[in-house]
Parts: sequence; structure tokens; C-alpha cells
Amino acid sequence: MKLPVVTGLLFAFIAALASAGCEKSSQNPDYIAEANCSAVDANTNTYTLAIKAIMDANCAQSGCHDPITKEHDLDLSTYAGVKFGFQSHDVLCSVNHGSGCDPMPDGSPKLSQDILDRLACWARNGYTL
Repeated sequence: MKLPVVTGLLFAFIAALASAGCEKSSQNPDYIAEANCSAVDANTNTYTLAIKAIMDANCAQSGCHDPITKEHDLDLSTYAGVKFGFQSHDVLCSVNHGSGCDPMPDGSPKLSQDILDRLACWARNGYTL
């Protein structure tokens, strides 16, 4: 008698998780999977050669995501901080002005599609240093 109840609860739990997953994916695209990497050279699109300059110019400025201010507890002035932000703070959603995310850079227009593709392709290629 207990087996049908447990099975029913397990099914309801799995259905709830599946529903939540579908709801999130319908709000925002998978920025990494959908990035156009055809014009992005993975050999030069590394943190050191490309991504750091983008982050310094748009994110790691004084009063924002710099080592002192750490807005939203996020320092985007280092490789470790940027990688952490991409993996746990959904930076790509923010810079793409995605639904439910704080649009970044704060008070500025959305970054160019070229820059957005570079960021997503960097993530797709394994956050190369």
C-alpha cells in the first residue's frame, strides 16, 4: 500500500522539477549554446587576450564589480571572479538583458552582439585562460 503513495509522490516531484525547468528555458535562451562562434577564433578568445579587456571596460569599473565594491558580491576584475560569475551568477543573462536578470552594464545599453558572442563562446570553449 505504501509503494503507490511513494511512487505517486516521486512522480509529482519529478513533474514539478520538469515543469520548473521548462518554465526557465522558455524565458531565456541558452546563451552559450545559441552563440554564433563562427567568427570567434577560440585561440585568441581567451581570458587574457580578449575577455579581461571586455570585463574591465564594462563590468570591473570602480563602483561596480571591482575588488572594492563587489556589487552583488561579484568581483569581475580577475579570471577567478569572472569564471565564478559566469558559472554561478548568470552574468550572460544580465549582459544579454534577459528576462528576470538585472540588465548590465548598469545604466548602459546592451553590449554589441559581437561582444556577447565572444563572452558566450569563451564559456562554451571552457573558460580558457
